[in-house]
Amino acid sequence: MKKKVLVITGGHPFEKDPFFEIFNSFENVDWFHEKHPKALSSLNPEKCDDIDAIVFYDIPGIELKRNTDSPVEVSDPTSEYKENFELLLKAGQGLVFLHHAIAGWPSWERYADVIGGRFHYQPGSLHGVNYPDSGYRFDTTQEIRVVDPDHPICEGIPESFTITDEAYICPIFEDSITPVLRSNFNFKDSSNFYSSSLAMKGEMNSNEIWEHPKGSDLIAWVRHESLSPITYIQLGDGPVAYADTNFRKLLSNSINWVSSKEAKNWVMSERLNQITDQAD
Repeated sequence: MKKKVLVITGGHPFEKDPFFEIFNSFENVDWFHEKHPKALSSLNPEKCDDIDAIVFYDIPGIELKRNTDSPVEVSDPTSEYKENFELLLKAGQGLVFLHHAIAGWPSWERYADVIGGRFHYQPGSLHGVNYPDSGYRFDTTQEIRVVDPDHPICEGIPESFTITDEAYICPIFEDSITPVLRSNFNFKDSSNFYSSSLAMKGEMNSNEIWEHPKGSDLIAWVRHESLSPITYIQLGDGPVAYADTNFRKLLSNSINWVSSKEAKNWVMSERLNQITDQAD
């Protein structure tokens, strides 16, 4: 039986045909697409009752207007949206976040906790720490190393592979995630990256008078929130990555895993371990 998958986009430009072709290539997936703002009303347990996995390739809560006086306009999620999103987590909805989705809802810290980090288009605070805007580097050839070859989302993925894709330097909550993939790109030195805030102001590929704290080389991980199994994959900027065999396999495996009984059992085991640790 095919997996029913909801693909959500909006808030960030992308090349639609090659991106959607990824899902057309998945033989076991029956997918449909919703775009913001309409997609916001679809994220509730009633409408997602028969959805096996939701793939987020969006940036909710931000309107990007390059080369304007206010290039990044931030909005808050409604209380209804927050409540429905929490209900999805309690229902155990499988969630897959891709690439720029880590920048979503910058005014809502809870969303960053769910994903496991946040990309900042402009300076911001997270967990009481003030951060500069995050950094990017387009078309970076990276060697990707599998951290946990036994994890289901790594099935059929070689222990290491090379891909040319965009890299991010941004806060990642390593203590709350289970690592899956690491990159050999140098994330320790922010001079390897460019300021996203300057880019939004029209200064592309610039890091003048900008620096960022040391970053993490983690580019894919799994975690859970409430009863939901969650995957984040930092890869996926454009057509070169879309066509990459390993990227497609990783995404397909992620959809299968977050919607599996195995993932649900893993979540319950992790929750039990947390309760035991707290009791000790």
